Amino acid sequence: MSTRTLRGRFQWTVVVPVLALVLLVVTWTNHDHPVILSVIGAALVGAVLAAVHHAEVVAHKVGEPFGSLILAVAVTVIEVGLILMLMSSGGDASSTYARDTVFAAVMITFNGIVGLSLLVGASKHHLVSFNASGTGSALTTVIALAGVTLVLPRFTTSADGGAYTAFQLAFAAVASLVLYGAFVFTQTVRHRDFFVPVTSDKFGRVTGIIRDADGDDHADPPPAKEARISVALLLVALVSVVFLAKMLSPTIEHGVEAAGLPYGVVGVVIALLVLAPESIAAVRNALRNRVQTSLNLAYGSAMASIGLTIPTIAVAMIWMDGPLILGLEPVQMVLFAVSVVVAMLSIAPGRAKTLQGVVHLVLFAAFLVVSVQP
Repeated sequence: MSTRTLRGRFQWTVVVPVLALVLLVVTWTNHDHPVILSVIGAALVGAVLAAVHHAEVVAHKVGEPFGSLILAVAVTVIEVGLILMLMSSGGDASSTYARDTVFAAVMITFNGIVGLSLLVGASKHHLVSFNASGTGSALTTVIALAGVTLVLPRFTTSADGGAYTAFQLAFAAVASLVLYGAFVFTQTVRHRDFFVPVTSDKFGRVTGIIRDADGDDHADPPPAKEARISVALLLVALVSVVFLAKMLSPTIEHGVEAAGLPYGVVGVVIALLVLAPESIAAVRNALRNRVQTSLNLAYGSAMASIGLTIPTIAVAMIWMDGPLILGLEPVQMVLFAVSVVVAMLSIAPGRAKTLQGVVHLVLFAAFLVVSVQP
């Protein structure tokens, strides 16, 4: 890698993960001062941005749809780490952290990322096109995952309060992995062409697919050395994010409590934090008329948030005390049901206008409102 490259787009993404790791080591045993906590918070945000940036570099190297998959998994690793760290701190609300964070991730991706991508893409290009078969498969898988892990627990009777029994939780974990694995096989092996960016005519009708190695007509993939460096820095950033979040978790909880907000807001904050960089990536692709990639990112993140988080939490419950409440509350189920119907209607035609983006964003705003004031 040239010196110019390091001084260019890689400068802050090289420095921030290393500094975050150094800060983690130096402040691990003494981080109660407000100034130190502020620095840790800034380092956490920087490490999250750097982590997803390096995941994006690696993704650009391997091309679509593998790129979207790598980004989704990287974000989910961060999310799982944050959830486990917050749950390990205990407290009355720790039993719902996983549910609230996963549901927030689903709503952010279903309505926030999808809505913003469709809005900015259609605003610039009049109509945006995507492969309804591939995107529909992703949407179907997310609905099934959410149904098994978040909706069904509210209606089972073997355990109270929206919780699963140990056997039911084990089944949900295995079912999640099966669904996620089946989709990944479909996306990357059996029907890969359904998930690559498409070309379209002036009426938004799909006319072909982009077959270049990285899925981008405008930039070549990074060299192998640059990709290897990004892999190493990605690992450093992920480690830093997880343990810096552990140090900040009491402050997050106290801040939510002091503001008089429901504890579920903690899950929303976590999801917004880890998905913000991916949202930016989705919008950038939409502006380049590559909405297929934006939708891959959105639904892939929702899928990974459920399909990888729930099995990991299920295994962690072997060593953690207290119940694990997964069942959604009635208002959450209503929002999810409406979001599913709207998503199906938006995806079915294979093209979208700005209206679809506005509808999704209004639903996202409704989610934020009822999260703050149920």
